[in-house]
Amino acid sequence: MSQRVNTQSVNIRKLNKRTTKQGGMTFIEVLIALVIMVTGILGAVAMQATAKKGSFDAMQRSLASSLGQDIVERMRSNDATTLISYKGANYGEALGAPVPACNAIAGCSSANMITNDIYEWEMALMGANVKNGTNNVGGLVEARACIDVVNNSEVTVVITWEGRTKTKSDLYSADCSSLKGERRQVLVEAFIY
Repeated sequence: MSQRVNTQSVNIRKLNKRTTKQGGMTFIEVLIALVIMVTGILGAVAMQATAKKGSFDAMQRSLASSLGQDIVERMRSNDATTLISYKGANYGEALGAPVPACNAIAGCSSANMITNDIYEWEMALMGANVKNGTNNVGGLVEARACIDVVNNSEVTVVITWEGRTKTKSDLYSADCSSLKGERRQVLVEAFIY
């Protein structure tokens, strides 16, 4: 009988040892899991910030392209012999005085239409047509533009603005300021007859 009791007590001890070997996660395992989880969360946050910067830059480039096409279409709708009147290298530096509303239906002269086109285009370029309090918020960041007309038919519109990150190249446009650091550029070329 004592043999049987000894065997039972040995079996109970073995069973107790098996159940006490794995009692849950250790502190080291929990710390490793937390480090992995925090690294993943920080990576996701960094990815979101990078995507937001890229989205802003893409929106600015799209707006610049649209503004370049807008002024070219305004030039096309006016008299082709007056294209040289659109030429300028300082658009976006300072918005001129408001001009009386002028459109083709009201019977404006070609010169009045050019003045109106440039004023409305420059307002859109600088964001002056969308305000938050007294701040312009609808245009490009630190926008500058130039329009060059050659042979009264070849039109080049250069629009530059401040990007969010630095670029590696030092582009230069003869009509606009040199582009260094964070400046971006869109160039629109057209023939108008």
